[in-house]
Amino acid sequence: MSDLAKTLEVIKRGCDELLVEAEMVERLKSGRPLRVKAGFDPTAPDLHLGHTVLINKLRQLQDLGHHITFLIGDFTGMIGDPTGKNATRPPLTTEQVAENAKTYQAQVFKILDPNKTEVVFNSQWMGAKSASDMIKLAATHTVARMLERDDFAKRYAAGQPIAIHEFLYPLMQGYDSVEVRSDLELGGTDQKFNLLMGRELQKHFGQKPQCILTMPLLEGLDGVNKMSKSLGNYIGIAESPQEIFGKLMSVSDLLMWRYIELLSFADLETIRQWRSEVEQGRNPRDIKVMFAQEIVTRFHDADAAAAALSDFEARFQKGALPDEMPEFTLVCPEGEMSVAHLLKEAHLVEGTSEAMRMIQQGGVKLNGEKVADKNARVPSGTVYVAQVGKRKFARVTLS
Repeated sequence: MSDLAKTLEVIKRGCDELLVEAEMVERLKSGRPLRVKAGFDPTAPDLHLGHTVLINKLRQLQDLGHHITFLIGDFTGMIGDPTGKNATRPPLTTEQVAENAKTYQAQVFKILDPNKTEVVFNSQWMGAKSASDMIKLAATHTVARMLERDDFAKRYAAGQPIAIHEFLYPLMQGYDSVEVRSDLELGGTDQKFNLLMGRELQKHFGQKPQCILTMPLLEGLDGVNKMSKSLGNYIGIAESPQEIFGKLMSVSDLLMWRYIELLSFADLETIRQWRSEVEQGRNPRDIKVMFAQEIVTRFHDADAAAAALSDFEARFQKGALPDEMPEFTLVCPEGEMSVAHLLKEAHLVEGTSEAMRMIQQGGVKLNGEKVADKNARVPSGTVYVAQVGKRKFARVTLS
C-alpha cells in the first residue's frame, strides 16, 4: 500500500462519507499541510464520548501533519443550530456561551495537542459584520435552497414555525470556512447541509471549495440510540475513572468494535490483529479492558486507569464492594421505610417508579441480598448497603 493510500485510509477510518475524494487526493498529492476545520457551538458545558468522535478525527489528522483549526462558534451559538430540531431553539446568552467555551477548551485539549491547534472564535469576524454585510450574505442563497434541508422541510410541511434567524445559521457556518480558508471540514452526518454550504460560499468568494468528511453519530450504551445525556446512555469524559471504565466494560462485544474504530487511537493494523485474535478464540473481554484503560488514561491518567481496572475486577469478578461509597442517614418516623423510597432518597434512582422497575428486573440488592418484592419495607435502626445494577452503591443508615 502506497503512503498516499495509507494516509487516505487513516483519514477515511470510521467516516460516513468523504466528498469529494478525488479532490482530496489532489490536495494530498500537493504535499501541503491541509487546513482542517471543525466547528463546535458551546451550547452545553460537558462533553461525552459521542462528542469526541470528531475531535479524535482531528487528532488523527493532526498526527498526519495537517493544520487543525478548532472553531468555537460563540457567535452562531447564540443562534443555536437548528439541525435535527422540530422547534426553534432558545438562544444562549453571551455569558453562557463564554463559560461553556472555556469548559470546551479544557476538555478538548485532553485529545488535541494545544501547541499545534489553532483556536478561533467566529465572533471575530461575524461580530464585526454590518447589517449590509449580513444582507449580502443572505442574498447568496434562496429560501427554496434552505427548504432542501430535511429538518426545515419537515417543519414547513407540518406548519411548524421557522424563525428567519435559523436560515442564517448554515450561512454563517459556511462563511466560517471562507474566513479560515478551509481545505477540509469535519462534521457529523446531520451536518451535511451546513458543510456543503461552506463549499458553495467558498466558490462564491473565489476560493477552492473545501472537501467534506462526515462522521457517524456514536450509538450510546444501549447500542440503538445515539449517545445522549437525556437518554442516559452516555459516557461523560468528566466522569470518574471507575464510572468510565465500568460503562465501557458493559458495552456489548459487537458494539465494542464500533467504539474502538471511532474512539481508539490504536492503529488500523493493531485493530485488525485484535479482530483476528478474537475470531480465533481470544476472549473479547481482553480487548475491551485494553480499550477501557486507553480511554480512562486519556481523560485521567495511567494510574487512574490501573486503579479502575483493579476496582472493576474486585467488584465484578470477585463480588467485593467498593472501598468508598456515598453515605446517607435517613429519618424513619414510622419505624420502617419502603425499599423503593430508600433507593430514591439515596440518589440511586430518579424516583420510586424506577426503583420498583429495577426491583422487578432483579437489579436491587440490600446487604448483598437480592430484593424480590417491589413493595418491600425494611426496619429502622439498621445500616444497609444498597446496590442498584452493577455500579451504583450507597451506605444508608435508617434512624
